[in-house]
Amino acid sequence: MTKNSGGALALLLLAACNASPDNGALSDAESRRAGEAAINGRIDCALEGAKRFDRDCTIDEMRGADDTILVVGRADKGYRRLQIATDGRGVVSADGAEPAKVTIVDDGMIEVAIGNDRYRLPANTGGGK
Repeated sequence: MTKNSGGALALLLLAACNASPDNGALSDAESRRAGEAAINGRIDCALEGAKRFDRDCTIDEMRGADDTILVVGRADKGYRRLQIATDGRGVVSADGAEPAKVTIVDDGMIEVAIGNDRYRLPANTGGGK
């Protein structure tokens, strides 16, 4: 490598470090990653009041004649059952003990809070029309 090409390489690396991230692309990638994880049976969750989300919760779907139930949780922390609502609310608590609070966190992503547990689920939030 010549002395000049080394300087050009250093300049190129420096320019790459100063590039701003494309927040829209990052958001789209995260939504795709979360959707793919849910298809593979894993979702982000923050259990027992945790501030940070980790992708260590499971999700299983059970279809009945009248409804669809999602079973979300972690084996060592228990699980929750969520019924997919058909009236636009997203999901409701199927256990009945504590209500589910649903918040849209991004296009294609909802956060479901039940008690001290929070789950991030892919959803049709209507933003892709």
